[in-house]
Amino acid sequence: MVNKIILIIFLTVGFAQLSNAQIHYGIKGGVNYNNNGDATFSSAGNDLINGAKSKSGFHAGVWFRGKIPIIGLYLRPEIIYTKVKSEYVYNNVSTAYDFRKIDMPVLLGKKIFGVGNVFIGPSFQYILDDNFSFSGLTTNEFDKFSVGMQMGFGVELGKIGLDVRWERGLSSTEANFVDNNTNINIDNRTNQIIFGLSLRI
Repeated sequence: MVNKIILIIFLTVGFAQLSNAQIHYGIKGGVNYNNNGDATFSSAGNDLINGAKSKSGFHAGVWFRGKIPIIGLYLRPEIIYTKVKSEYVYNNVSTAYDFRKIDMPVLLGKKIFGVGNVFIGPSFQYILDDNFSFSGLTTNEFDKFSVGMQMGFGVELGKIGLDVRWERGLSSTEANFVDNNTNINIDNRTNQIIFGLSLRI
């Protein structure tokens, strides 16, 4: 509930600011390279595995941007569809974990040197679907809504923009299972590098 209230506040303030500014908008897409959370399998107090193999994913969506009056910064909310994947290995058996989510970054940025920009802001995330399973157990216990943080830099050449970002999940999104005396803890907070290409329309 608190996360949802924070989301509403940020979006309300953001769009109120944009309503008083010249708005640019466009589409974007790119690739994600992620270390998607941690997994711990333990039996009799001994950890059997910790961590996940990093894999790549992709994203696509739309963005909006408007200058904030007086202070010389811009606000850039985005609505992004993202698919990411990781792989866990337990008893020499690989288990893939893929999930799809909607990301809503609300970034505060500043133009530098005419073509460059730097930015930072929260990213609100909602998991649409996931397919992790282990011995018949699934991740239905995960919170679907979470909050993260993005920061990065980019360049714009005409209508084309390139940027690189680091994203880290902030809120705890864990699921815990017990299977045949094995305790399983999965934390799917994202920790990823994002490469994006955008087009201003």
